[in-house]
Amino acid sequence: MDDETLKDILTEARTIAVIGCSDKAYRTSYQIAEYLKLAGYRIVPVNPHVVETLGEKAYRSMDHLPDGLEVDIVDIFRNKRYTDEMVREIAAWSEKTGQKPLIWTQLDVSTPEAKQLASAAGLPYVENKCLMVEHKRVSDER
Repeated sequence: MDDETLKDILTEARTIAVIGCSDKAYRTSYQIAEYLKLAGYRIVPVNPHVVETLGEKAYRSMDHLPDGLEVDIVDIFRNKRYTDEMVREIAAWSEKTGQKPLIWTQLDVSTPEAKQLASAAGLPYVENKCLMVEHKRVSDER
């Protein structure tokens, strides 16, 4: 994905579901979600082990998101051994809701199968990049 497209996506996006978002401030997923929230995005934590984080209700899975919630980006913050399963879950949610969010995999989270699953579901996919770093980088280029 070229920088211009990335800038457009990050400028137009409003809501980011963060799969694996922690409620522990020392965790990277918490810190990056906090950065994104402070940057103006609505953060929707998705983690079956968390009730609330960053002042936001957490959801057990994508399937538990409220009806009508528009999600622009789904940021996967889990060990890559779960990425294929997460992309299948996102694809099923996408099919059910008709939404086509960008799937973003953090550093060392992507797998070839996950990328193929996203492509087969017609979902845009960013692999192995830090959303916070990329947001800062393209925002600084303006």
